[in-house]
Amino acid sequence: MKQTTLFLLIFLGFGKLSFTQTHQQLSNQERVEKKTIPFLKLNRTTETIIIDGTLDESAWYSGIPAQNFWQYFPFDSIQAEQETEIYMTYDDEYLYVGVKCFSIGKDYVINSLRRDFRAGGNDNITLMFDTFNDETNAFMFGLNPGGVRREGLISSGGQEINGFSTSWDNKWYGDAKIHKGFWIAEFAIPFKTVRFKEGTNKWRFNCYRFDTQNNERTTWSRIPRNQWIFNLAYMGDMIWDEPLGKTGTNISLIPYATTSMLKDFEADNTNADWDANFGGDAKIAVTSGLNLDLTVNPDFSQVEVDQQVLDLNRFEIFFPERRQFFIENADLFNAFGSSRINPFFSRRIGIAQDTATEENIQIPIQYGARLSGKLNNNLRMGLLNMQTAKSDKAGLPGFNYTVATLQQKIFARSNLGIIFVDKEALTNEESELFNSYNRVLGVNSNIASKDNYWNGQVFYHQNITPVDTFDNKFAQGVELSYTRRKFMVEWLHQYVSDGYDPELGFVPRKDFFRINPTTQLFFYPKEGKLNQTSLGIELSMLFRPDFGRTDHQIQLFFDYESAQNERGRITLQNDYTFLFESFDPTGVSDTTLAESTDYYYTSLNASYNSDGRKTISFRINPTIGEFYNGFRAGLNGNVNLRFQPYGSISVNYSYNYLKPDEYFEPVSLFLIGPRIDLTFTKKIFLTAFFQYNSQTDNFNINTRFQWRFQPVSDFFLVYTDNYNSNPWGVKNRAVVAKITYWLNL
Repeated sequence: MKQTTLFLLIFLGFGKLSFTQTHQQLSNQERVEKKTIPFLKLNRTTETIIIDGTLDESAWYSGIPAQNFWQYFPFDSIQAEQETEIYMTYDDEYLYVGVKCFSIGKDYVINSLRRDFRAGGNDNITLMFDTFNDETNAFMFGLNPGGVRREGLISSGGQEINGFSTSWDNKWYGDAKIHKGFWIAEFAIPFKTVRFKEGTNKWRFNCYRFDTQNNERTTWSRIPRNQWIFNLAYMGDMIWDEPLGKTGTNISLIPYATTSMLKDFEADNTNADWDANFGGDAKIAVTSGLNLDLTVNPDFSQVEVDQQVLDLNRFEIFFPERRQFFIENADLFNAFGSSRINPFFSRRIGIAQDTATEENIQIPIQYGARLSGKLNNNLRMGLLNMQTAKSDKAGLPGFNYTVATLQQKIFARSNLGIIFVDKEALTNEESELFNSYNRVLGVNSNIASKDNYWNGQVFYHQNITPVDTFDNKFAQGVELSYTRRKFMVEWLHQYVSDGYDPELGFVPRKDFFRINPTTQLFFYPKEGKLNQTSLGIELSMLFRPDFGRTDHQIQLFFDYESAQNERGRITLQNDYTFLFESFDPTGVSDTTLAESTDYYYTSLNASYNSDGRKTISFRINPTIGEFYNGFRAGLNGNVNLRFQPYGSISVNYSYNYLKPDEYFEPVSLFLIGPRIDLTFTKKIFLTAFFQYNSQTDNFNINTRFQWRFQPVSDFFLVYTDNYNSNPWGVKNRAVVAKITYWLNL
């Protein structure tokens, strides 16, 4: 296993799709037949562009627009029924984009006025700019007919859902206006907001549109519907009339101030703790492709709590990073290994385990710096350093965290990366409670062929610690998939040794070898209510090197999508688990399953998502069958009521009836989470989130008021309560007020 090498890349034999680069005005059908990349052209203007949703300036029509969109849904082999036209121009400061979206009526779906809306089930237009032409990363900007904005980052070629994030925020301007028979969206995107190569005269570009009235999703450059709609392998060209120059000084300061009250009702001292704090971030464009982020005394407290879950697993649950400091170029740092074998997980910074209570606590971060981006068109780099304070209460010294990465593009869309992670205790004292250092050195090769038929990765990570309790302290893996229109096959294997323990990573399980082959067939019915179906089988088997097989999961599944945007899956699943330690899967019982015991169990699972365009939409996931040596019946999902454009009321729910074996008393676990989301204007929002989890006996209230008084500048007022339910009583209560301001120098 340890000898896995990157020569696998040569063996793969990347398929290449030969595109001619002649920029002639051809129809989309001619482009497909001749394998020609679609293009648009934009010219510099001296005219003042007013962002008002009218497209009445002559500069819009000076270039060559993007037209002749293709359907992505319900079909991907015909042109769009409702046309979309994209016009572009620019000046020294801004890229301007105007989009005319033809429609059959004015019954547009606008879920709310909140920024960063989800595209599904809404009318919207989304632009994607691959500014370095690397087919790997892109900036995304979107508008809906109500003029509500969203922006985000696309990484890893957009070939998986984890490669799409709307957590990134930055300054830009946009508005929309509804006309008879169409609506218009206008964008003004500062060149300082995006990163790009100086001197270039071409960006790669694509655009997708959701048209709810015509039940149509369309793209400018044609994308197969078994690929993600934001896949960067399928893009056209933006041709500039002259090479792009420097953007000039690009420095942003983002100071904050916060005050809070926290009262712990379970502590002996019931006096409230008052606190006030201030600090800030800075964003400095070192070059047009390289950005320096600085932070001093950052406030990384979350203004919205994580959504709770019922935990029936033996291993740690993953919650994604939301903190702005870590978002841009995040794939440079966290795309090494897989989601559950990752040497760097940024949420570990500022969080530590109390050495007395073994509970996670927040540790103040004193400062941090993060340099990331492009060194040249093919080489990216990332360097992060952060310092946390000493915690006498937790019995921990201050720690310094360093992460360094390099990523070199190879072949058409693949890359080879290396990473170094270091967690260093700033003390000369030896202690059994913490290691003086913990380091990881890793290499990763992400694989993506030009035509996107081949995708995957190869990785090897070596852990370096001061104590050599284990002979092996490494992890390695290979993942490779081949996808065509009618089928997909995938092979995955991973090995995590018993001594691999990256303290700054996310590795919930160690000492296993896993194989995970998958195959799937796709069908596209020409008649009937179903638009697309697939049938697949997936096998996951885990082995312990000195023991043998410890787990397996076999899934036979059927997926479907209707022409009316309904989606679902039916899965027949067989599991095998060998428990090395006793385990209570309910999390609330005094009884446990016996250790050193085999468990075989089979279940039937299903999921259904209704049409998100409707005023009331819902998701439902039932499960029934064996559970270890007993029985399980469960139901989870959500219901959403939209009262556009001012918000929605939704309810997340989960219920499980469990009897793991004959020695357990039956247990009913449930979680319910109503959420009220009100958007009074495009600047004023109120969210009330309630969660009750019977497994943890916790009732949580999180109410957040947000006023966006300037672009990317906010005032938050947050009220949080946690209660015990039996007997009823307050655990803790907090009120936080926070203000942030984005200042461009």
